[in-house]
Amino acid sequence: MAQTSSIEWTQTTWNPVVGCRKVSDGCTHCYAERMAKRLAAIARAREATGQSAGRTGNYTKVVNDRGRWNGQVFLDHGALDDPPSWRLPRVIFVNSMSDLFHEDVPLSFIQDVFDVMHRCPQHTFQILTKRPAITARYSPQLRWPPNAWMGTSIESAEFVHRANDLRRCGARIKFLSVEPLLGPIPRLPLSGIDWVIVGGESGPGARPMQPEWARQIRDRCRSRNVAFFFKQWGGVNNNATGRELDGRMWSELPTPELACAV
Repeated sequence: MAQTSSIEWTQTTWNPVVGCRKVSDGCTHCYAERMAKRLAAIARAREATGQSAGRTGNYTKVVNDRGRWNGQVFLDHGALDDPPSWRLPRVIFVNSMSDLFHEDVPLSFIQDVFDVMHRCPQHTFQILTKRPAITARYSPQLRWPPNAWMGTSIESAEFVHRANDLRRCGARIKFLSVEPLLGPIPRLPLSGIDWVIVGGESGPGARPMQPEWARQIRDRCRSRNVAFFFKQWGGVNNNATGRELDGRMWSELPTPELACAV
């Protein structure tokens, strides 16, 4: 089951794993947790009327009765059959509702996900983690396909060390998701990095992003020839704040052939 995504830098989400555990400041207002709460409620309502919840029922296993992550992950083996069934090329965000490199996801399952990516050279797979140390540790035991991009989230200067772990993995394309940007990062590490996404926090309780923080990263990317993508200003009403930074849209990608795709 695929979901067409409204995320500006991808096309489709694919979730062979659901469920997570918060690990840093960027997780405070987790959009995936809010979505999981809604999906779990939908699943329970269907089941209460005798209907099948389908894969939506997976979310009842990973949130508690308050709609918060319960710390568990669910491995959806059936989802491994999805990408091979999509004949036309897609740009696919892997695990928008979890983290493939969560502590409780076994290496064997990650290897299964990588095997799927190998079997689907028509697609581009974008993997994003807040646990790049695990990615680096497992990297020698993974077959990295050329169509797999690996990224890590860095929300403030406190977490720039994640870029060092990311560089140790075998992905051909490596990227940083600096979202939500919660403070200035004047020395964002860009050595070995191909792409940087910057965005403010959105949704209830969104913490504001200062324009100078975004400009600082944009200028650093431009001076080092790293593709820069400005995703959003954020805020409670994300649509109202838009995507323009200094009067233009920044939608650079690490590979020009994907420019039209996303």
